Amino acid sequence: MNIYDIIEKKKHGLTLKDEEIKYVVKDFTNDIIPDYQMAALLMAIYFNGLDVSETYTLTEAMIESGDKIDLSKIDGKKVDKHSTGGVGDTTTLVLGPMVASLGVPFAKMSGRGLGHTGGTLDKLESIPGMHIDLSTEELINNTNEIKIAIAGQTSNITPADKKLYALRDTTATVDNISLITSSILSKKFAMGADSLVLDVKVGSGAFMKDIESAEELSKMMIDVSKKFNRHTKILITSMEEPLGYAIGNALEVIEAIETLKGNGPKDLYELCLKLGSKLLIMNGKCLSEDEAVILLEQNIKNGLALEKFIELVEKQGGDSSYIKNPSNFILSETKIEVISDYTGYVKSIDALLIGEVARDLGAGRLTKDTVLDLGAGIVLNKKIDDKVKKGDLLATFYTNKDDEVSAAIKNIKSAYQIGEKNKDPYKFIYKEIE
Repeated sequence: MNIYDIIEKKKHGLTLKDEEIKYVVKDFTNDIIPDYQMAALLMAIYFNGLDVSETYTLTEAMIESGDKIDLSKIDGKKVDKHSTGGVGDTTTLVLGPMVASLGVPFAKMSGRGLGHTGGTLDKLESIPGMHIDLSTEELINNTNEIKIAIAGQTSNITPADKKLYALRDTTATVDNISLITSSILSKKFAMGADSLVLDVKVGSGAFMKDIESAEELSKMMIDVSKKFNRHTKILITSMEEPLGYAIGNALEVIEAIETLKGNGPKDLYELCLKLGSKLLIMNGKCLSEDEAVILLEQNIKNGLALEKFIELVEKQGGDSSYIKNPSNFILSETKIEVISDYTGYVKSIDALLIGEVARDLGAGRLTKDTVLDLGAGIVLNKKIDDKVKKGDLLATFYTNKDDEVSAAIKNIKSAYQIGEKNKDPYKFIYKEIE
């Protein structure tokens, strides 16, 4: 068995054997197969695809490449949620405390942002003192004690995925159905989730640009999950505009706090209710979505969901005074208001461009080594279907990079398409797949 023959085989669209896939993953992870040959195989996979069985074997091999976390010591049926990435996606910081406040264990390992997408760990680290490098024992103990823990991925979870993703990122092979599936599910299944809800984003600010691709990805993830005997449900949701109003680390934490108080953006709140209801049903806490939504909304109104977020922060060493009084957050010094030049309705917002502007203002990373400005970012004032008059506030942004101000104003304005009212109202939850 050798890598050259395997590349040749996949180049012609033939099905790879289990042992061939496992050989490739093992030897690439161990630096035996060089990057240039793996890049050739990735491109062959990109154009000719992998079937469900090949994708399952690739996922399994990536899991076996590193450590697996045993979370069986967590009391009750654990739930987890994963998003395929977007702009302003603060869901975890709202959803986790909501379900945990109802006694459902929410043990989550999250990642950092790269490019135009934000990372949950970066958002949490905008809270002074917040500790996200938990050991497995701490993750288990914290979840048992307060029903929630959010931590960074340990260094030896799916090392094959880390190497493969870095290569995919530099060879334009990120947006492949099987490669996305194996990357997401290998990490989730290595980290011991019992039940998983996946939020597959589609639109300008997502990897999947159209519904057909999102459905294809969703079907693949469901089929592979079934082969692992894991309970997975999927929501396909829109990323044609940023979720919520805030894009940026401290800004998104502030928005999460407001949402847990019941004062957050309608789209973020509704998505958390939808995802939360599915997690409660999968956990066995509720029998129907209607029952679940009643319980979730009840714990928003009575303050228990916000209290759970405070507990999470305190348990992981963070300064909870920032949660109790969000005005404590220090935002970037330069504050600029972006004003509309037109009258009409917001027809669309280029979510990708908004995410890139936020990144350039200091809120995101161009490379893994980029140092973030946790107080930088954008707060939108108008969303799709909103009425706008010339001179109205479109958005406010915060930065410490004064040389980015003029470009940010220009790009935020160009991200907004203003004209006649859309014929159909904006729909941000497209489809449910089980």
